[in-house]
Amino acid sequence: MSGADERKVGSLRELSPAIEPARDLWPQIEARINAERSTAAPPRPARARAVPPRWLAAAAVVASVAVGVWIGRSLLPASRPGAQSPNTASRASFADAPTALDVAYVSDPRYQRDRAALMKTLQARLAALPPPARAKVMASLAAIQGAKQDLQNALGKDPGNALLQELLVNTYQDEMRVLTDVQASDPGRGI
Repeated sequence: MSGADERKVGSLRELSPAIEPARDLWPQIEARINAERSTAAPPRPARARAVPPRWLAAAAVVASVAVGVWIGRSLLPASRPGAQSPNTASRASFADAPTALDVAYVSDPRYQRDRAALMKTLQARLAALPPPARAKVMASLAAIQGAKQDLQNALGKDPGNALLQELLVNTYQDEMRVLTDVQASDPGRGI
């Protein structure tokens, strides 16, 4: 062949459709496929087939969820005798005795002690703040208290809900942040 006939082809579009192959390969390909089909093992009966992996995966997921629910239920604290029911807990005010949920999720004595100390000095610190800062703090504390009540009510209906539990803990942390910010604020300047 000459040098002009041996040029490199970069795309199938560059090939001429008029060139025919030297021989037809399809009869040989068909013969090979038929030979492989005839030597293949016959299919097993439906009863003897193995369980598909997707069914095994689904069973594993169901088992994991069941174990998680069982562990979650066994780790939830039981309400103590004489504790308020979820319906009466929703009516508890800010100054009332702690509800069963409070006892269950906020049992750290250090938290209780620190919060009580911050609440004791809150009114004096609020009085020293300028009116706009005082209004902002009071609005924040009211929003946090409302969120706590809503979360406690929701947890009373669904005590195993991990998202609600996490949101309640975050709300307690937000309350502590506001209280410590008020404590650390400069009385003349605000927060």
